[in-house]
Amino acid sequence: MAREVVDVLEGRRGRAALATVIGRSGSAPQRVGAKLLLHEDGTLVGTVGGGAIEAQVVDACRSAIRDGRSCQVQAHLVRDLAMCCGGAMEVFVEYLQPQPRLVVIGAGHVAQALAPLAVSADFRLTVVDERETLLEHPAFADMTTGAYDVDELDVALPDLGEGDYVLIMTHDHARDERALAHLLRRPHRYLGMIGSRRKVHSLVRRVLDKEARMGRSTPDLSRLRAPIGLALGGRTPAEIAISVVAELIAERHGGSGRSMSVVSEVEAPRAERASEPE
Repeated sequence: MAREVVDVLEGRRGRAALATVIGRSGSAPQRVGAKLLLHEDGTLVGTVGGGAIEAQVVDACRSAIRDGRSCQVQAHLVRDLAMCCGGAMEVFVEYLQPQPRLVVIGAGHVAQALAPLAVSADFRLTVVDERETLLEHPAFADMTTGAYDVDELDVALPDLGEGDYVLIMTHDHARDERALAHLLRRPHRYLGMIGSRRKVHSLVRRVLDKEARMGRSTPDLSRLRAPIGLALGGRTPAEIAISVVAELIAERHGGSGRSMSVVSEVEAPRAERASEPE
């Protein structure tokens, strides 16, 4: 069961729903902690007891996968389901989906600051850099790493998909340009490149000019973000990393990146009332 769940979270299977017995009373067909996993393709693993209660739980699992929301099932086995057990069960159904993968091209200071932040935000990281010694940095422990240069990205990332987030942050402008030209033609959900506004103007223009000279259609730039990050004003690697991860979170959840403060909404009516003549 654990291996099946890991396969879902790491993107080797589609979405799924994990049902766990969290409560029982009287005579019930399974103990607390019993699990059932329903994959998106209909494959079932495990059991919460069979019979009518399991049918109800499987229906709840299908709803969780369809709606993308976890839920809870509570049933008295005799009164609600006409089972002969005589007890009651409570089952939590958890919606599972693959952790979004974040591919970082470059293992320098910003990448080292960014990696643990991105992991804490539930991204699954792959870090690629031709400098093997940098890939041994503690920030990349337990992450997927690959010692590849930007001209080897086809080999380094053979399974890049439509749901992947990709950051270009190498130590060299020429490498950034080659990575950008290559990755614009590869599947991705988000493609970002670090650098100044001047660098971005220059590199993007050169990539587009080269594509035109080769007779190719203009690459899709709708998912390209450059420079990366929200405008927080920070300058250090840690501050830049925070702004980049904040932008990734906003992209993943459809957020705007605006301040959530509502103080002005509270303050304005009070000021209006205070200015009204008595």
